[in-house]
Amino acid sequence: MSTLFFERNPFDILVRNFFEDAGTFSPITSAKLPHPADIYTNEHGLVFEIACTGIPKEELKIETQDNILRVSYDRKKEDSVEGIEYISKGIAKRSFNLGWKVDTKFDLKKIVAKYENGLLTVGVPFAKESQIKLIDIK
Repeated sequence: MSTLFFERNPFDILVRNFFEDAGTFSPITSAKLPHPADIYTNEHGLVFEIACTGIPKEELKIETQDNILRVSYDRKKEDSVEGIEYISKGIAKRSFNLGWKVDTKFDLKKIVAKYENGLLTVGVPFAKESQIKLIDIK
């Protein structure tokens, strides 16, 4: 028998799943992916958008200390339902602890957070001292 069905590259999995009756999904790798987050600046300051699908906002924790912003979630219990055998679990409801060192041109004391449709948006405004000041030359 060929080793084709024992290797685990994407093409081999596709072929195997096509010809098997069950056709179950087989992940290519079991490596954990980083928690999805977008970070960008706009005219108001720094914005963090963090995917929190299926996580109640009361269980999210946002902390600041010095110039560190930390967003975390501690998963309390297994959310699987008795009798369900997952073929694929793509919605990550696992614990996470994200941290960023924020530049001093942003004011972490005036942070604003909003949670809507599974997306946590954290806004950090520019600090007053860091705004551009035009200096008159005498």
